[in-house]
Amino acid sequence: MANTPSHIKAWIYSEYGKTQEVLKFDANVPIPEIKEDQVLIKVVAAGLNPIDYKRTLGYLQSFGTPLPAVPGYDVAGVVVKIGSQVTKFKVGDEVYGDINEIAIQNLKTIGSLAEYTTAEEKVLAHKPSNLSFAEAASLPAAILTAYQGLERIEFSAGKSILVLGGAGGVGTLVIQIAKNVFGASKIAATASTTKLELLRELGADLPIDYTKENYEELPEKFDVVYDTVGESGRALKAIKEGGKVITIVRPETPPAIPFGVTSNGVVLEKLEPYLESGKVKAVLDPKGPFPFSQAIEAFAHLETNRAIGKVVVHPIP
Repeated sequence: MANTPSHIKAWIYSEYGKTQEVLKFDANVPIPEIKEDQVLIKVVAAGLNPIDYKRTLGYLQSFGTPLPAVPGYDVAGVVVKIGSQVTKFKVGDEVYGDINEIAIQNLKTIGSLAEYTTAEEKVLAHKPSNLSFAEAASLPAAILTAYQGLERIEFSAGKSILVLGGAGGVGTLVIQIAKNVFGASKIAATASTTKLELLRELGADLPIDYTKENYEELPEKFDVVYDTVGESGRALKAIKEGGKVITIVRPETPPAIPFGVTSNGVVLEKLEPYLESGKVKAVLDPKGPFPFSQAIEAFAHLETNRAIGKVVVHPIP
């Protein structure tokens, strides 16, 4: 493997604020050092998540994330260096994952919007061979959130589910995983008018146009509502007696269950057969992937809350 550079290109912010104002391109960022349990990754693609711009706005500063920092949780790339304790990967392996184990703690200063980043072995998995780097980079945080959230509420075969925000990054994967991994009996999902056909393609039995219908007023109630949009109060009116609402948006309305993802390479490996068989597919926003030079435009699109599936930056650089 060619020697790695001492300095790399990255998108970096040195103060908190809107991404359009504080995110700057820097061609001279020191390359991050790896620890014994980490690998150094040559980044090929990065997936963007709402937490990236919320972090840039300063929402997580009370958790002590130092500045300057490079955003980006989701990565797909190639291992170029391994720490002394790493056993699962070797130089040259294609990997993907969410590089921050806990979404709000001990965050990497150099995220995935850089030529190189580091990650612990335990948060990574080998990239499924049938996925492009852009597709792989779109998945980790969202697919883990979808799967672990369903696991958290003990979702199981034969149960019905309503997915709020079915065309979004997490929602597109909740639909597919509820159906193809857990065996849901019926899946309803909300989206705007132009996205209803996508919901059907992903496996939703009942696409609901939230611009025309109030889902909580439907006569049919559900075992579970998975809320990705921050409507847990309304969602509680859509469950059967004994049903559960899980939400990834705080503050939640009790007894809705708040949920946060834990990055885990073993779970990615568990889901690999579903990805390789095509039963679960990556959904990339049709406006992308955005080239590395257009990271700010990528964030601007994500921040409209109208993106379909995931916003990805590729190729890097």
